Amino acid sequence: MPLSWNEIKDRALKFSKEWSGETREQAEAKSFWDDFFNVFGISRRRVATFEEPVKKLNDHYGFIDLFWKGTLLIEHKSKGKDLDKAYSQALNYFSGLKEHKK
Repeated sequence: MPLSWNEIKDRALKFSKEWSGETREQAEAKSFWDDFFNVFGISRRRVATFEEPVKKLNDHYGFIDLFWKGTLLIEHKSKGKDLDKAYSQALNYFSGLKEHKK
């Protein structure tokens, strides 16, 4: 059964309070995204994977932090990291995805 708008808002507020002080990517990224999807009553495992391998344009492999095929590509970063660099990294990954995964 889908969640009501009020339940989503309540879960979102709880999520934002719980995660407001977190600053470290490696320590908590996976728990963060599992909790994020739970705000909407979605099991992350049902729709998205962590560390999706992708062949980049330079023929080296990289790993997308979180990938929901055809919907969402996330490059998670710690507080204070260069988000322009993260954006470029995500674009590089996107370019390396096979068309059926985009």
